[in-house]
Amino acid sequence: MASISAGKSSAIQDIFSRKKAVIGVIHCEAFPGAPKYQGKPLPAIIERALRDAENYISGGVHGLIVENHGDIPFAKPEDIGPETAAFMAVITEKIRERFGVPLGINVLANAAIPAFATALAGGADFVRVNQWANAYIANEGFIEGAAAKALRYRSQLRAEHIRVFADSHVKHGSHAIVADRSIQELTRDVDFFDADAVIATGQRTGDSATLDEIDEIRAATELPLLVGSGVTPVNICQILERTQGVIVASTLKVDGVWWNEVELARVKHFMSVAQAALEEA
Repeated sequence: MASISAGKSSAIQDIFSRKKAVIGVIHCEAFPGAPKYQGKPLPAIIERALRDAENYISGGVHGLIVENHGDIPFAKPEDIGPETAAFMAVITEKIRERFGVPLGINVLANAAIPAFATALAGGADFVRVNQWANAYIANEGFIEGAAAKALRYRSQLRAEHIRVFADSHVKHGSHAIVADRSIQELTRDVDFFDADAVIATGQRTGDSATLDEIDEIRAATELPLLVGSGVTPVNICQILERTQGVIVASTLKVDGVWWNEVELARVKHFMSVAQAALEEA
């Protein structure tokens, strides 16, 4: 059965001007107001983000996602202050001005409306929203799908050019409340609620989705499919054979740890391994 996305142009092709893309994640350090913020000046936080961006781009990745990953524990969307979007917009614009690559925004946890505000102010091309449709129990508690409010907000901003990359069966939580529905059905809901790309993940940051889960999601939608966690040089070619892209961070950091800085040698090695699969696209 054809999905509602049939005939929709590929967000990957439109944004990255290629059929498959490798997207690196800028894990921003803790911002003022977050529990782990220790008074570091904002210019120093920006410089760290710019160093990571430079190593990603110099290593050959095709675009970046900016995340407030240092703001652990993540707040629910309604508890995130305007300062988070402001800080992220400044960093996003600095990265865009220096590197001119496609950019995405993910405001954790599941803060689609601040993400759209950040993307528009900072000049980003897409937002990632982990729970776009349905609901689940996350580390932060009960998280509802953001699509209805977020798309109305995007319309108010006249920001329809900013695309939505949405997770299916998102990591870091329990889906017991929708356990009577298959991954294919959950994916069709993401599609039906007008996402532009679907992301498959593992159970937590650094864990990959299984090939079976990737194939199950692929069978449910014609939207571009990416894997957003646990991608390494070992599995990158298998994954790119089945998808239109990957979102990668941990394996490209010093010692493979997400909170460390991006290591240029790791990025170059990863991209050299991925090149065969990218060239076949």
